[in-house]
Amino acid sequence: MDTMTGKVALVTGAGSGIGRAVALEFAAKGAAVMVADFNLTGAEETVRQVSAGGGKAAAVKVDVADEASVREMVTATVKAFGRIDYLVNNAGISAAGPNVPLHEVDVKAFERVLDVNVVGTFLGLKHAIPELLKAGGGGIVNLASTMGDRATAGDPSYPTSKHAVRGLTKSAALTYAAQGVRVNCVGPGVVRTGMTEAIFEDEQTTAWLKSVTPMRRFGEPAEIAKLIVFLCSEDASYITGAYYPIDGGWLAG
Repeated sequence: MDTMTGKVALVTGAGSGIGRAVALEFAAKGAAVMVADFNLTGAEETVRQVSAGGGKAAAVKVDVADEASVREMVTATVKAFGRIDYLVNNAGISAAGPNVPLHEVDVKAFERVLDVNVVGTFLGLKHAIPELLKAGGGGIVNLASTMGDRATAGDPSYPTSKHAVRGLTKSAALTYAAQGVRVNCVGPGVVRTGMTEAIFEDEQTTAWLKSVTPMRRFGEPAEIAKLIVFLCSEDASYITGAYYPIDGGWLAG
């Protein structure tokens, strides 16, 4: 993979889990990283880890569902590092609540999932892309999920949001392909992060998920991060508008 020295990556939801792994991977390749998260304490811990490895990073608090907050995040990144070359729209939340039948889902809870997962991704694109264009182009990766291919019975908020992220990715990719901004999407399967802790509390569910995953194990954040950073790199210079599941073979079954 090419060096990313002199480049700048903006990663949302980077205070933990996959986002933190992405920040560390970018830093390992030489990029400066703006670590954005609603949980500023988590973001600052990611910065500490990047710095401990000899990398360069800064933290900013962001509510990706709020346009003013996203605008301020982008401004802070440019102020800190002078440019933006890569954007990873990783911030997201899970289902609206308990897995209940669709007709029992609270509409406000449903809207909140879409606000964070879909509107948040849109706002990241809207405000960061002008900076990538100024920098001469770059790479963007949006986080979908295997639930962007399938769905579950009950609460439809999460699969709906991740299907939407895939469509948004394609539209953005087509809009900016000729201007050097590539936009791709990854769909992780089951990965051990803070957001999936509740899943692993149920031994029966955990056993079932492992049994339907051909590799018979769950993903690690660092594995997802390597794909994301690759897609931002010049090694992926002819890839845009694509969707890459990374799920241990689950969707192949």
